[in-house]
Amino acid sequence: MDINYIGESLLPGKLGQFFIVLSFGAALLSFISYLCATINKDESSAAWKKIGRISFWVNLVSVLGIGSCLYYIIYNHLFEYHYAWAHSSTKLPVHYIISSFWEGQEGSFWLWMFWQALLGAILVFKAKSWETSVMTTVMLCQVILASMLLGIEVFGERVGSSPFILLRDAIDGPVFSRPDYLKMVVDGRGLNPLLQNYWMTIHPPTLFLGFASMIVPFAYGFAGLWQRRYNEWIKPALPWSLFAVMILGAGIIMGSFWAYEALNFGGFWAWDPVENASIIPWFTLIAAVHVLIAYKSSGHSYFTASLLVMISFVLVIYASFLTRSGILGETSVHSFTDLGMFWQLVLFNLIFFGLMVWVLIARWKELPITKKDEETYSREFWLFIGSMVLLVACVQIIASTSIPVFNAVFGTKVAPPADPIAHYNKWQVPFAVVIAILSAIAQFMKFKKTNVKAFYRSLLSSAIVAIIVTAIVLYVTGVHTNFMYILLTFAAVFSIVTNAKVLGDAFKGKWRLAGSAVAHIGFALLLIGALVAAATERVISKNSSGVIAVEGFDEVETPGDNLFMYIDEPIQMGDYTITYVGDSVKGVDVYYKVNYVRKDEDGNVKERFQLTPRAQQNPDMGLVGTPSTRHYLTKDIYTIVTAAPKIEALLNEGSHEDHEGHSPYEGYEEPATYEVNIGDTLRYRSGYIVVKEVNRNATIQNIPVADEDIAVGMTLEVYGNNDQQYTAEPIYLIKDGRVYDFAKDVNEQGLKFRFTNIKPDENKLELMVYQRPPEERKWIVMKAIEFPYINFFWAGTIIMTIGFIMSIFRRNREIK
Repeated sequence: MDINYIGESLLPGKLGQFFIVLSFGAALLSFISYLCATINKDESSAAWKKIGRISFWVNLVSVLGIGSCLYYIIYNHLFEYHYAWAHSSTKLPVHYIISSFWEGQEGSFWLWMFWQALLGAILVFKAKSWETSVMTTVMLCQVILASMLLGIEVFGERVGSSPFILLRDAIDGPVFSRPDYLKMVVDGRGLNPLLQNYWMTIHPPTLFLGFASMIVPFAYGFAGLWQRRYNEWIKPALPWSLFAVMILGAGIIMGSFWAYEALNFGGFWAWDPVENASIIPWFTLIAAVHVLIAYKSSGHSYFTASLLVMISFVLVIYASFLTRSGILGETSVHSFTDLGMFWQLVLFNLIFFGLMVWVLIARWKELPITKKDEETYSREFWLFIGSMVLLVACVQIIASTSIPVFNAVFGTKVAPPADPIAHYNKWQVPFAVVIAILSAIAQFMKFKKTNVKAFYRSLLSSAIVAIIVTAIVLYVTGVHTNFMYILLTFAAVFSIVTNAKVLGDAFKGKWRLAGSAVAHIGFALLLIGALVAAATERVISKNSSGVIAVEGFDEVETPGDNLFMYIDEPIQMGDYTITYVGDSVKGVDVYYKVNYVRKDEDGNVKERFQLTPRAQQNPDMGLVGTPSTRHYLTKDIYTIVTAAPKIEALLNEGSHEDHEGHSPYEGYEEPATYEVNIGDTLRYRSGYIVVKEVNRNATIQNIPVADEDIAVGMTLEVYGNNDQQYTAEPIYLIKDGRVYDFAKDVNEQGLKFRFTNIKPDENKLELMVYQRPPEERKWIVMKAIEFPYINFFWAGTIIMTIGFIMSIFRRNREIK
């Protein structure tokens, strides 16, 4: 029997699913129309082109419709939809709700489609004679991406995964047999704690814009060979290639910011398979740009240029397969889980790989070649060599990253590198040395032919300057203990010196190479920053005992690198005195306040600041810390909480369980009874008590004392360990033959006093002292790391991006 569910909002889901189907159909029609417009050279071509355009705009509108519906569902916490329930919660602030939009595979596929549609709109207006052939490829990719969201079954096989599937259709459970099941779904699972960082609001969109923009150079390269317009496609493809390199590079760098600030890798790059998957196509497209420039100037290396341009986008798709198919298993901390689209992703790879292979083989004999040998002393020759080195570096990264793929295909059991950072650094540092040196040498070369004497003269003078600067850098940074470090530092400094010389010439009017010089300087600074930060980073929260008294801590962290801190108890850590002074709770996060104080030898405070690392207790991941960092010009101090009491303990602090029948002695320990005299001293947990005197004329508020009554007060002075003094006077009363006592509190010290008896025969007074149990002291375990000269890395990335922008403008002017 059908169940009439209560409270579900089904309209946005139905509307969203309609837009998915419409986007797929419109993309398919646009692809077919543009294909027919390209193939047919008669009068029907214009008609096909018109249909292609109209269906493209329908596709663009439907993509916007999908995004609007999905955002409406997430923003309004419609947890009857699985995507909203799985990736968001009511506790998320708006900027993290935006991040939850693309946390799942479906949202990230939509993001790819969205950027690709916007780029398609630019191509419709700007591509001119290339529109039909280029848009054929773009819309083919759009068809495949739209199919990833269909969420339907075809001949028993699942095609795509819809973000609009209902929670009750995605998950089995007896709760869904109830019409009012939504009353029990009070909140979503929330966003992965590792993704709750401001970089995650801009890193994925930038990265996916980079991925999407890689289709354009591919489309131009494919169209150029397909249409036998062998030399024409280079010019329009070059600025698009530079744009893709710049955007993808910016996206990768934002990811390294995220890794540095939030992902607890303890650094900016961990050679994680997902990181590798994004950097491989970036490297190959950089190589492609250099070979395109070489071909454009000399006519050499046409095949290599075409191959590199097209393989770069194929590698983007391969990266998507690695991160979305689930094949990486547990080798990556931030790959997607498999949504059952393994073979669909394989097909995506095969289609574009097949297109690339087909067009290269089909046009092989027609490809432009130059019979004249390349000059060794020419820029194009060394651009080609540098590109090949970059390609070989990529092959090494691909081979190691693809070990899980090889194991799945060939049934082998090859283990991935146990220490990926050491493994990749061992291979990639020599490549980096060669590339940096080539980026220096090639700048002194001319296209086609170089004046050899002038070349060596410039090279020698720059090398001498580089050696001197390298020695200074090695001395200042301390990176002189490893030969490869010395070599890499020299190579990077050499590149900076030579490119700075070229940049200097730009100010004399030679602006043509300014963009490349700036980009190379940025790349070299990036290398120095990465090298110095990675080689000299050091844990400064050293724990000489090597023990952290927290159960299971040594299974997830190195105790010797962490400090156990009680609240308000200063600890010396290197040059700093650090004190955990408190915390605050905001949403699901706890912010821990750690004061840093640095003094000189005379005890004068030279520096004082507070860091507030935050953490949250995740049911699946345990404590997930986010560091707080103190930035200096020459170093960063990175502080993260690695263990802390559960957040419930903080939230329940000071709370009291409701019950009936309250007693004034509730919450106190069993009392201690003393027989005292005036002048006696009693000790309690946090100080001492002095019996000062007896007040024989004590008064009691609202109780009249008659002449025959006896009212006696015992005056007590309380001295706390906090150097504070308090006074209390409990009273003993005999009225109408009955005995009463009136207790007094010293709440600041958690004390309550009762004057309970007078023993005249023994000349003693009876005093009962109540104490509250000691509060559990708050504590945290924290780790602090120093990253020297990390700003070289960040400065290098920014300068390199500026260089790409300058190059894009230059190449764009060449088209006009």
